[in-house]
Amino acid sequence: MKKISVIYGLIGGIIVSAFMALTIPNMDADTDMTLSMFMGFASMIVALSTVFLGIKKYRDVYLNGVISFGKAFLIGLYISLIASTMYVLTWMVISDLYMPNFMENYVEAQLNAFEQTAATAKEISQKREELNAMAESYKNPVIKALYTYMEIFPVGLIITLISSLILKRKPS
Repeated sequence: MKKISVIYGLIGGIIVSAFMALTIPNMDADTDMTLSMFMGFASMIVALSTVFLGIKKYRDVYLNGVISFGKAFLIGLYISLIASTMYVLTWMVISDLYMPNFMENYVEAQLNAFEQTAATAKEISQKREELNAMAESYKNPVIKALYTYMEIFPVGLIITLISSLILKRKPS
């Protein structure tokens, strides 16, 4: 189980990290961040398809086509954790080296989007305070890593849950 989890987790992590590294120019140019977010989540889904493939491989090769939901979920969880960790580490390096103003740009994009909703001046001011507090906390590397895990890990959990439900098989 460890071998499959590590191999498929690394493959997923390489895919999502490579995609992130290759799309840096687009991220910097995307002022409203819509395209960047779409491309980011699409790459996560593609990369985390390794969860399905890893569970299936383990079930078919090591368990003779039989796997419980719990065992499948555990394998998918490990794969997701490894791929997510690679994603977080890649983001920590890329954002520091190539996008040091990311959070300022993010705050500005979020405020612009919020202003489009016909919010009142008070609501905009509150939103600005909230986003500025978030930007301040983002300077802490632990908080930054946790925010980044919150982007990818829930996607991995959803894919793990769906894959485990699809691939579980009881002995006949």
